[in-house]
Amino acid sequence: MALLEVNHLGIVFGGLHAVDKFSLKIEKGQLYGLIGPNGAGKTTIFNMLTGVYKPNEGEIILDGMNITGMHPEKISKAGIARTFQNIRLFNDMTVLDNVKVGLHNQVRYSTLSGILRLPSYHEKENIMRGKAMSLLKIFGLEDEAYQKASNLPYGKQRKLEIARALATNPKLLLLDEPAAGMNPNETAELAETIHFVRNQFGVAILLIEHDMSFVMELCEKIVVVDYGSIIAQGDAQTVRNDPRVIAAYLGGE
Repeated sequence: MALLEVNHLGIVFGGLHAVDKFSLKIEKGQLYGLIGPNGAGKTTIFNMLTGVYKPNEGEIILDGMNITGMHPEKISKAGIARTFQNIRLFNDMTVLDNVKVGLHNQVRYSTLSGILRLPSYHEKENIMRGKAMSLLKIFGLEDEAYQKASNLPYGKQRKLEIARALATNPKLLLLDEPAAGMNPNETAELAETIHFVRNQFGVAILLIEHDMSFVMELCEKIVVVDYGSIIAQGDAQTVRNDPRVIAAYLGGE
């Protein structure tokens, strides 16, 4: 059974099909790329997978569970986490507290315990702090744990966003244009981080990128969309040589 199975997914905005009959299968631990020109529908697909948008047609099956149209919080608990093209951190919170936010769907305490600061509250807080620090160490961010997230350089903010997403213990991690705005050195380091995350955590990754070369070098399989529909799918060589992909990118530049 595939980890993620998307069948004929579609959504309409103002009478126009933003995504039409999109289908995809991702296996456990697979590194998959989703590419296409600007405005092709990539982020709209992510928004349907994470419950931000409810599709007009089709279904989304995650590890045997139909999550189509579920609330984003329920989808997160089911095992999908994501990052965003425009980094979304809690800038006035510390690096450590940003990761702890991702742990709240795993470690819980009662409202009364939190208000009165009962022993159970402190016990759970210590558990979360330990888990968060472990993640920060993996990403080389432990020395910045008590800095504000906004003080981190751009590349480290990307790492922090991925660490926070992993704190939710996902089965599938969605990365929305993680290389956007990065210099070549940061992009190379990001590629290493993505491989490390897949191998270390055993999580499947679906990666959106406009940069075709970045995805070609990184991903095992790739799906290409244009105007909301799939135009090519396969390994890097198959996709790279598809005339429809070449035409889409030349037309989108």
